[in-house]
Amino acid sequence: MHHVVLDCPDPAALAAFYSVLLGLPVTYRDDDWVVVAASGTSSGLAFQRAPGNQSPTWPDPAVPQQFHLDIMVEDPAAAGPRVLALGAVMLDGQNVYADPAGHPFCLIRRPRWASPIPDDS
Repeated sequence: MHHVVLDCPDPAALAAFYSVLLGLPVTYRDDDWVVVAASGTSSGLAFQRAPGNQSPTWPDPAVPQQFHLDIMVEDPAAAGPRVLALGAVMLDGQNVYADPAGHPFCLIRRPRWASPIPDDS
């Protein structure tokens, strides 16, 4: 996999949200395409300008979710206020949110097999 690409109306703004949420830098930027990844030579999330893009209407299937991300955290309940402060919106469902462009994502407890998540608070 190279990048997961998210269509959105404002790539720079959405990349800034995910950069803080994931603790990863913006590694590439132009007017219509921004990448957030561990480095300039690794896969990550890419945000592509899509004029007229419609936000998903979770859980109503009128505009499907199109994709969603599971974000590992140590404690989903404790992470909820942080993502809301970053600009996320709470959706129906346990630990389900939408990013500032309306894409749904879930906060999930870190599985035992995954490396501990550094505390950057």
